[in-house]
Amino acid sequence: MAVTKPRRAGGMNNIRRSVSFGLAAALLSGCVGGSTSAPSAPRVARSEFRPVPNPGFDAWVTAFRARALARGIPPGTVDAAFRGVGFLPDVVERDRNQTEFKRSLEDYLAIVANEDRVAAGRAKLRRYGGLLAEVESRFGVEAHVVAAIWGVESRFGERRGDVPVISALATLAYDGRRGAFFESQLVAALRILQRGDVTPARMLGSWAGAMGHTQFIPTSYEAFAVDFRGDGRRDIWSDDPTDALASAAAYLNRSGWRRGQPWGVEVRLPEGFNSALTGRGTSRPVADWRAQGVRLAGGGAVPDHGPSSILTPAGAAGPAFLIFRNFTVITRYNNAVNYVIGVGHLSDRLRGGPPIRGRFPPDAAGLSIADRKLLQRQLTAAGFDAGDADGVIGTKTRDAIRAYQRSVGLPATGEPSRELLGRLKRDAL
Repeated sequence: MAVTKPRRAGGMNNIRRSVSFGLAAALLSGCVGGSTSAPSAPRVARSEFRPVPNPGFDAWVTAFRARALARGIPPGTVDAAFRGVGFLPDVVERDRNQTEFKRSLEDYLAIVANEDRVAAGRAKLRRYGGLLAEVESRFGVEAHVVAAIWGVESRFGERRGDVPVISALATLAYDGRRGAFFESQLVAALRILQRGDVTPARMLGSWAGAMGHTQFIPTSYEAFAVDFRGDGRRDIWSDDPTDALASAAAYLNRSGWRRGQPWGVEVRLPEGFNSALTGRGTSRPVADWRAQGVRLAGGGAVPDHGPSSILTPAGAAGPAFLIFRNFTVITRYNNAVNYVIGVGHLSDRLRGGPPIRGRFPPDAAGLSIADRKLLQRQLTAAGFDAGDADGVIGTKTRDAIRAYQRSVGLPATGEPSRELLGRLKRDAL
């Protein structure tokens, strides 16, 4: 996705990591209440991203060193940071192909707010309830909202990233597509190392340089990261999530979060509702929406939390949402509508709210999410591993479809269809 401004903590305004998202939570070390324990053993890079020789990159590093020194970075910091750094071609490939990871809202919610993610998040709320209560008291951002960002960004710490950040940022800065932006992130990363918050070996993150439990890019880290226990380091990388959770809350707080107000609510639109009134650019008093017959999806009057807009991200036939100011605040973290609804909905689920009530329309192939789950189960049962039956047609499912298609003499397109589902059903009889 294209970068506009470096406004998001979890990467950039529209840069996403390779959206694995789905982008099972592992329990983190640390005690209940989030009290700071002894530092965990340093994480070391075990990334699939491997450096390759590149003389052009080496020359760029030499020139960059002079620029870094001119910006006040000490020679020792630069030399230590670049010891062992190399060009990562997989980073460039990932940057070039981010469109592969675009998801419909239905797919996105099936990944980031599925029942497993909700159950894991509720367990984290129980385990870290004391810490999250402290964070909420200091920054005014509710515990379930902070936990939802944690869950969406890193599966509650399980996917913090294992790519050496200096190598990733240097590769992207050298590549040049957004060279100035990534060089600014690289310089910020060096300042973080200079300050002593982390060592080069432990500065791991995503392919795009987003780091820690809540995936801060370096400039966002500099602006918003918090040393919550006052131990002298703002450590978002370790197994202990204390500083990372406090930093996410600080980011939302300084972006204008209003405690006690929702990001939005799911609503039911009246028959014949004028779809031209939907969109983030159309804001009206709640009284106007009420007068037009807009109701809560579960019944009842919509709450009044100031000017609001209606979104129908899956079209008029899909779920509808009435959004408030806090929706806009979450966009400061990541401006994608799916992301904001994902965080908002997961936060509601963590607090005990229901799944989305509205029905999503069939996809371009005419398949509902139930159809896609059945397709995945049928492929796996036929000996073609489609992965988890989550209804999300990702790489593994497409590979399974291709393998099945080849086995029965069909063109290996990898595309799901009603015809394919029907054939699998007949084969299973």
